[in-house]
Amino acid sequence: MVPPPSTPPPNPQQIQQFLSSVLSQRGPSSLPYTEDTKWLIRQHLLSVTSHYPSLEPKTATFTHNDGRSVNLLQADGTIPMPFQGITYNIPIIIWLMESYPRHPPVVYVNPTRDMIIKRPHPHVTPSGLVSIPYLQNWIYPSSNLVDLVLNLSSAFARDPPLYSQRRPNPSPDPSPNPSINSSMTSSYGQHPPPPRVAAAAAGYPPSPYGRVQLPQSPAPQTEDASEVYKRNAVNKLVEMVHGDIIGMRKAREVEVEGLFSAQAVLRRREEEINKGLKEMQDEKEGLEQQLQVVLMNTDVLDSWVRDNEGKRKNLGMTNVNVDEAFHCADVLSKQMLDCTSADLAIEDVVYSLDKAVQDGAVPFDQYLRNVRLLSREQFFHRATAAKVRAVQMQAQVASMAARAPHYAT
Repeated sequence: MVPPPSTPPPNPQQIQQFLSSVLSQRGPSSLPYTEDTKWLIRQHLLSVTSHYPSLEPKTATFTHNDGRSVNLLQADGTIPMPFQGITYNIPIIIWLMESYPRHPPVVYVNPTRDMIIKRPHPHVTPSGLVSIPYLQNWIYPSSNLVDLVLNLSSAFARDPPLYSQRRPNPSPDPSPNPSINSSMTSSYGQHPPPPRVAAAAAGYPPSPYGRVQLPQSPAPQTEDASEVYKRNAVNKLVEMVHGDIIGMRKAREVEVEGLFSAQAVLRRREEEINKGLKEMQDEKEGLEQQLQVVLMNTDVLDSWVRDNEGKRKNLGMTNVNVDEAFHCADVLSKQMLDCTSADLAIEDVVYSLDKAVQDGAVPFDQYLRNVRLLSREQFFHRATAAKVRAVQMQAQVASMAARAPHYAT
């Protein structure tokens, strides 16, 4: 419990100097805020202290539920709460957590010794932790401390979270004090008397929002039943609307996540389709090239068949002379035919020599000498055939290139 301040709040210049000093510290004693948010934190605190001078920025140690302790900024003081035409001061502490302002601050109601937290309360737990829709729907970077305090005042005005506990006056009369009984009874679920939390709140400085006068009558005041019903109905409607909004937001978030997943699947399928389409286009181009080659080869074969069809008819059923069956079309073809026939003839001679030396008909030294001579001659015939083949291939490529426009059309 923070004791009430006994000194007047610092002026705006002192607040600016204090914030600039603590936010610019480095090393182990520095505050755990990121560098890109320190300027915005400074502006938020300056703005809230300008609108609500009863709040003062401080640094204090905050202990998390897991036992970790960290030095954080806080706005400590009171906020105004209008209730039944009177402005009361509600003592609160606004803790700026490590992730602020991307995440909402933590707000506690800080009652004094003469104050009691109303139980139950829709927005304040018995420990003083405050939960209102503005905190639950905190949006970075539009949400700020000024609007937070404004929403806190509005929520507390509909249902005050604190009321003052009356203390018995010293009296020899042992009879119970009715005001004490009514106050203590209200803390256990019955309707509490009008809040007395702001009554110059036990040593807090006077409210800058107007003079507060508490009723002096010891008897508890009663509220109009219609007003109570109306206020409870409004609170119930607000809670229902807030619950519906949270449910709709969660449903939309799930829907958006599903759409993102479907989008990723569609993008992956698009890439696969584009890849398959490219492969099919490449295959189509390859098949078209093969088709052109087949067409050209077909043309060559058709020409050869037409040229040699008359020869087959002239020969008829008579015996065909092998030497006259084929006629060379040009010098290169004749040279190729001669080289090929000589190569094959030498191959047969070498095979016959192998048989002869195995049978002992030819001496071994004579066999080696003849094989060496025949091999040399065969080498020259094969080399000549390779050169002739290369020249023929060049001529064929040139002929095909010349006929290419015909096949393209």
